[in-house]
Amino acid sequence: MPTISKDTPLFELTLRRYERPHGLSGRNLIRKLCLSLGLLQPGDSRDVIVDILYVLLLARKEKELLSVNKLSKAVTNLRKENKLEELGIAESNIRRQLRRLKDIALVEKVKSTYRISEFLDLHTIFKNKVQSILIPSTLARVYEYLDHVDEQFS
Repeated sequence: MPTISKDTPLFELTLRRYERPHGLSGRNLIRKLCLSLGLLQPGDSRDVIVDILYVLLLARKEKELLSVNKLSKAVTNLRKENKLEELGIAESNIRRQLRRLKDIALVEKVKSTYRISEFLDLHTIFKNKVQSILIPSTLARVYEYLDHVDEQFS
């Protein structure tokens, strides 16, 4: 029986370009960032990842590590304050969204708590981890595929 390769990507990143962020603030600014980084799909009503990132950014100011339980409570309160539906606030979904934030290196787990990676600013994290490491290695692999296809179809 032939071996079938998995079609599961090792790394995936979607980048979108929107208008400049002038005039945006708070949750709307974080939402646009999540859209720009492909963490949220346009028109998606299940946007709890916005609130998770928002809460983690607030905790970064205080250099506070958050457990999933504490994060979940803060997200629930934030959604209530903003009169948003309580969609996606189950701890299992919060963990899944944290994993997505970890995959693009914005968030890290320290023992059983989470924080913005090393409490750094997002610009530095993105430049040092995503732009310098993840994107070049992903592009190198794409070039390998391009070369291999060119070899087979030339």
